[in-house]
Amino acid sequence: MHDFPPAVPGFTTTVRKHPDRQALDQSRVAGPEPSRTTGAASGTREQPGELQTKDRAAAARGSAGQPDTRGPGRFLFWMLRQQADLVLAGAGVAVLWMMPGTLGPFIIGRAVDQGITGGSARALIFWAALLLGVVVVGAGFGILGHTLVVRSWLIAGYRTTKLVARKAGQLGHVLPQRTPTGEVLSVSSSDSDQFGALTEVFSRAIGSLVAFSIVASIVLSTSPRLGLMVLIAAPVLVLIAMPLLRPLQRRQTIERNRASKLTSMATDIVAGLRILRGVGGERTFGENYAEQSQNVRRAGVAAGIWQAVTDATGVLFSGLFLVTLTWIGALQVLDNKLTVGQLISFFGYALFMVAPIQTFFELAQKAVRAHVSASKTVAVLRQQPPWTEPATSRPLPTDAPIVEQRTGFRAEPGQLTMVVSALPDNTAALADRLGRYLVVDHEPVSLEVDEQLKGRAASRARAERERQRRELIAADIEAAGGAWGVTVGDVDLAEVEMDDIRQHILISDTRSMVFAGTLQEAIDPHARLTLAEAEAAMHTAAADDVYEAMPGGWQGRLDERGRGLSGGQRQRLVLARALAVDPEILVLVEPTSAVDAHTEAMIAERLAEHRRGRTTIVMTASPLLLHHADRVALLDNDAIVATGTHDELIVGEPRYRHVVNRAMDEEDTVIDGGER
Repeated sequence: MHDFPPAVPGFTTTVRKHPDRQALDQSRVAGPEPSRTTGAASGTREQPGELQTKDRAAAARGSAGQPDTRGPGRFLFWMLRQQADLVLAGAGVAVLWMMPGTLGPFIIGRAVDQGITGGSARALIFWAALLLGVVVVGAGFGILGHTLVVRSWLIAGYRTTKLVARKAGQLGHVLPQRTPTGEVLSVSSSDSDQFGALTEVFSRAIGSLVAFSIVASIVLSTSPRLGLMVLIAAPVLVLIAMPLLRPLQRRQTIERNRASKLTSMATDIVAGLRILRGVGGERTFGENYAEQSQNVRRAGVAAGIWQAVTDATGVLFSGLFLVTLTWIGALQVLDNKLTVGQLISFFGYALFMVAPIQTFFELAQKAVRAHVSASKTVAVLRQQPPWTEPATSRPLPTDAPIVEQRTGFRAEPGQLTMVVSALPDNTAALADRLGRYLVVDHEPVSLEVDEQLKGRAASRARAERERQRRELIAADIEAAGGAWGVTVGDVDLAEVEMDDIRQHILISDTRSMVFAGTLQEAIDPHARLTLAEAEAAMHTAAADDVYEAMPGGWQGRLDERGRGLSGGQRQRLVLARALAVDPEILVLVEPTSAVDAHTEAMIAERLAEHRRGRTTIVMTASPLLLHHADRVALLDNDAIVATGTHDELIVGEPRYRHVVNRAMDEEDTVIDGGER
């Protein structure tokens, strides 16, 4: 079977756009949007964006290996359907694995009646040999069944992990704006394990149902009264336990929410550990993490208590069923309605039926857990990118001026243009818009609600969170739709395929990550560069010392997030990676904010020479960099208020002089010229 690792196709980064959407976007400026006839014969009318909505709905229903995200139940059904062959194979193996329990009591009863009571040695040997064969078959298929169980568990787990990874790749920077990081990580780890548990028990439950039916048929044909008891016992016991499942589900939800919050705290602490050490905040955040850890422990204990109560209920009523069945069977032996062998068979079936009944209990419990996890998983996977494909795509003219309409910013082709602002967030937002990234101006909305809320109050709070998330997603779609407001030549970025934009325009900012791997993989992850090109990128970024400090040179290993490197080394490594790509349009955001003045001067001089003839935009207030710019723009109150060379602006523009002088004062605060 070639089903592991599971094949999970990637998500498309854009949604198909209606052919007339561009005209409709333009018509919004002129006045009310006219309705359009979609077919001369049909006479139906299609509202703006309706086709886009249909595309998103089709994606939610699941197709071509994509998940069905219309609801938790539908997602779980889709998950089981993806490995239906393995589930059915597991069910078949489970039936054969349970053969000793299904047929064993019957064989033993016949051996007693025909071999022992009947005095036939031949019959006794025959039934004993048949029982041995059944036991051997059951043992063999038990080994095979365990293999299939592990396989189905891993497939479900890895499928979920890959789906989350594909969704993160599809949404990119949009995902953390919508969903807290802890929730995403929790779905990829603990929730995926719940889906694996469900697929495993589902196969076993099907096998148990078949075994249950076989046993019911045997005992019905032997004694209708006892057979009827066996037939209705399992559903009755499940119904008895149902009231316990709701509080169990609630406590498991609380445990999961607290664990998700704990994961988010851990992520934030790891990301800001260097800063926390600098301001002495390690103890405070460590205590907060410890307190939340205890909250998770207490929630786990509460969930475990209810899990134990549910399990104990299953064992109790299964035992009562066994006692009742044996008692009634013994009375029928006394009335000569059953033989001794048949009574032994009934007793054996009474013992065996505990296992299928407990499997049904286990299925109900794991289904509850999986449903809780599926609700969170669907909230992540159902999100669609805000970008839409242009009705008619146009190529990106990389040798043309870049104009950002909102601020009035303009960059000439082939020049080194720098943008200065007193507020770094404004230049970072401008950089995002130049690369067609949504500007982050809000916190993600979690679907988790206060665990103290119950009943309707919890439902209202959950509905309110869902409404907020829908509004956030609608705002993203609105911001990404229509003209983008950044043109390269006469082409708006909204008219260009997203893949084309990403290929030709590179944004490198302070949020860029360094991943674990070799130094070569960090600089050249796609293995496209020659040694000379890689060395040139490292030299321009003044990152030669990083290479020299790595045991093994290019094959030296970097830790996750570049741990072990200083802040300046990590920043220069990110700059070298961006330069190595050598895009037609490169936008750098504060590329030297963590290096000392001497290193910054080297980078400034080398950067201008390295990128000569290619369009380069740098967001910075560093005079060492500004001195090498072909053109400098001053951004104030979200508008370009002055342009010129660094020398011209330093003399003739007081606002520019104020920002640059303040940056020089900040440079002077670096002690002994060390990296920040």
